Amino acid sequence: MTKANIVFCMKVAAAWAGLTLMVQAADVQLTGPFPDDLRSKLSGGSLLVEQSAAETPPSTQDILSAAQADYRRLLAVLYGHGYYGGVISIQLDGREASSIVPVNPPKSVTTVLVRVDPGPVFKFSQARIAPLPTRSQPHDSFAVGQVATLGALRSAVEKGVEDWRGAGHAKAALKSQTIVARHVSAELSADLVLAPGPKLTFGPLQTAGNVRTRTDRLIDIAGLPVGRTFDPEEVARAANRLRRTGAFQSIAMIEAEGVGPNDTQIITAQVTEAKLRRFGVGFEVATQEGGGLRAFWMHRNLLGGAEKLRFDAEIKGIGGTIGGMDYRLGVRFDRPATFNEDTNFYALAEIEQEDGENLFSRQASVGVGIERIASEKRRYRFGLGLRRGLTRDAFGERDYTLFEFPLGVNFDYRDVELDPRKGYYADIGVTPFLTLSGADSGVLSLADLRGYHSFGEDKRTTLAIRAQVGSLYGPSLADAPADFLFFSGGGGTVRGHEYQSLGVDLGGGNIVGGRSFVNVSAEVRWRSQGSFGLVAFADAGYVGEEEFFDGSGEWQTGAGVGLRYDTRIGPIRVDLAVPTSGETTDTQYQIYIGIGQSF
Repeated sequence: MTKANIVFCMKVAAAWAGLTLMVQAADVQLTGPFPDDLRSKLSGGSLLVEQSAAETPPSTQDILSAAQADYRRLLAVLYGHGYYGGVISIQLDGREASSIVPVNPPKSVTTVLVRVDPGPVFKFSQARIAPLPTRSQPHDSFAVGQVATLGALRSAVEKGVEDWRGAGHAKAALKSQTIVARHVSAELSADLVLAPGPKLTFGPLQTAGNVRTRTDRLIDIAGLPVGRTFDPEEVARAANRLRRTGAFQSIAMIEAEGVGPNDTQIITAQVTEAKLRRFGVGFEVATQEGGGLRAFWMHRNLLGGAEKLRFDAEIKGIGGTIGGMDYRLGVRFDRPATFNEDTNFYALAEIEQEDGENLFSRQASVGVGIERIASEKRRYRFGLGLRRGLTRDAFGERDYTLFEFPLGVNFDYRDVELDPRKGYYADIGVTPFLTLSGADSGVLSLADLRGYHSFGEDKRTTLAIRAQVGSLYGPSLADAPADFLFFSGGGGTVRGHEYQSLGVDLGGGNIVGGRSFVNVSAEVRWRSQGSFGLVAFADAGYVGEEEFFDGSGEWQTGAGVGLRYDTRIGPIRVDLAVPTSGETTDTQYQIYIGIGQSF
């Protein structure tokens, strides 16, 4: 059916119903003595303006309904910006819309004239809100001389109520309000009265929706401080503790409407449990390093207490031209709220092999530890482990066994993990180790620091900087566990160079890892308004024989450009890099492909 036929049929149907539909949208004009910023707000709040941009022309009945609704909507916009003396006129072909009977709309409308005279901006002549808790102050926008917007009134009430709730008065609410507008002086007098209600303590946490998760474990994980004074921040922390287990799809902390026995606030944790099992896969490809695949399988609620069991597998070097195949297989068990609500227990086991051009290593390790969660952004860890390794490098073959005591802190203030645009990230680990055989004891440390800042139009340009600093203190190069030594080159360090191409040169073509390591990377990421983005980057890496950086080692640098394509799971990354200093080979460039930003 053609468009003309469709319009014709619409006309016939409308005539049968006693109405005439428009064939073209009416011309909507918004005029008045108002500033440009208010014009955009009025346009955004008008149904008539919205209709005029629609692809399907509205009927005259629709236009009349929108016009009569716009009186209230435009008035709300004016009140929201401190205009309480405004005059609104909406004319449909010269007739005031408010005077038209809805059951008898005009047969057609060609011109809609919306005229708004906002009048003067009102300011507060009185801004009183009481009572307030000790040391509480009204919202900054609610003060004599400030523009008297509805938002300022709402903010004053919301802050006052939240301040009382923060002082333990869970049932605080607005009791009454007296608001007087004086049009002659363009002033607004506001007197707001709050009702704090009684001071309450936390009652026993109630639960709902948990089927596979035991109620006692859910209560332990939430960690709501029963018997202590009510605090909305404690409620939010309890919800976050449940959320970070990953065992629940949704969590709502519902406050009972009434006051519980002995002036308590009863709260119910309403949860929806997530699917028990989850798996995922990822990939990376580099020119010489070859392809890499990684996968995981996870059970979110192994024993009914939100315990997590996760298996990870990774293989690298598929089709690579340097070294052999690398693999890793690990399993980890996490139990939340083991010693208290913010301390988790973990146990892990892992086997790993790395077959590089300058180092072959095979390790097996087991360990246990705790993770202290200071906040959603800060974590601390401590563990004990046993590690057994077999390594082969320029110093020969070594078979060692050692105890590890890993310590670490993690600060994650990034906005998005896979594609950060602002914030910073820091992970610092220090691992003292006591060797039982095959090597000397010492301390291994590594810091990973990252920062992000976006600027420009719509913040579409991001500057990302990363610094990695490592040190092996104690054993000499010949007596250290060889897989604890540092190399540079390849994805993750200096792109454009071969993987692990920079180490300590012993002469005769023999290269081993160093005891000190520094890597600095910088990227400028530009995003289009669509799904594509461009990246320019530069990397620099240092490896030294000394325990701590002193500049006596060797540097290598690389630079390049990249392409990004945004997906739901993170940006797909394609980087082209070339070496700019240091040892080079016949291969003058390297290509890296993966998911997520490089850091």
